[in-house]
Amino acid sequence: MRTMAFDIGDKRIGVAVSDLLGLTAQGLDTIQVRSINSSLDEMEQLIHDNEVTTVVVGYPKNMDGTIGPRAEKSIRYKEALEERLNVTVKLWDERLTTMSAQRTLLEADVSRSKRKKVVDKIAAVLILQGFLDNTAHKTSL
Repeated sequence: MRTMAFDIGDKRIGVAVSDLLGLTAQGLDTIQVRSINSSLDEMEQLIHDNEVTTVVVGYPKNMDGTIGPRAEKSIRYKEALEERLNVTVKLWDERLTTMSAQRTLLEADVSRSKRKKVVDKIAAVLILQGFLDNTAHKTSL
């Protein structure tokens, strides 16, 4: 039973998937956004191919906790995935994950062109690992 996370962006969607035990997140892919339907088709295929039972969609609230246009976009993707698939879809607060991913890549001295290619995937890993860690903590109490 795997969990998959999506970091929804305007141009790209980062994808990460958990290991079979649901302990660690690995970057999987980046989807180029051409339209919401083509993105959903690719997301659906990845979910099916990886036997995913739970999907986590990054939910970028504003720093004051309000919902802006990017968070509304995540809600639309969540609802569309729920309509199309028989999987649990959850929103996960992802404030600052893309900035953390950028900082990690900068500290690793990754070139600007390479950062652009992997930052969304790294952000998806951070979203998924946060979700997995939180879920594991709740079940261990």
